[in-house]
Amino acid sequence: MTDTLALQSVPLFPLSTVLFPGGYLPLQIFEVRYLDMVGKCFKTGAPFGVVTLNQGSEVRQPPSGLPDSAQVADEIFYPTGTLARITALSRPQPGLMLIQCTGAQRFTVKTHQLLKHGLWVADVNLLPADQSVPIPPDLQAVASTLLRVINTLLEQELPADQMPIHEPYRLDDCAWVANRWCELLPMPLELKHQLMALDNPLVRLELVSDLLERNGIAT
Repeated sequence: MTDTLALQSVPLFPLSTVLFPGGYLPLQIFEVRYLDMVGKCFKTGAPFGVVTLNQGSEVRQPPSGLPDSAQVADEIFYPTGTLARITALSRPQPGLMLIQCTGAQRFTVKTHQLLKHGLWVADVNLLPADQSVPIPPDLQAVASTLLRVINTLLEQELPADQMPIHEPYRLDDCAWVANRWCELLPMPLELKHQLMALDNPLVRLELVSDLLERNGIAT
């Protein structure tokens, strides 16, 4: 895919989280509007788009006292998202899918539409992938601290599907290190989304370094 590629009718999954490129996202799928979409994406190898909710709930609830047909869309999401590629899918019981996804390329929503069965689709423009920028000496401690976190997690011998950070570890790359810290650090959802949408990976890492200091995490 080129940096200027536009994709049409991409299915969207509005979530109360932010997916970063290279990130790991496990999901439980049980709503009818997503079961068919996820099954088709997995079968064809196509991605779906993860967008962050600014208003509304991940699970749609019909308005009180109104029939289903009178539902109105109350989901409002930020216009920048990340493509998710399904790497594993299981069906432990009818009407339930467990999937594991990896964050791919970021995108901006040009137009979006709510289909009658409740699924959002959008025409999107893909954003350029983060440039590979080596970590400068004054920020090396941010990567070193992340390596200690990874080693601590590995010592716990967690199942692979419970590890928040997956290989390959790119501890010499500004974007990869910044993205993993953004996933781990407690911060408002709006701030996390703003960091994901930043075009400059070095600036993203510098801001993460500031957040680490504010959270009292030694680097």
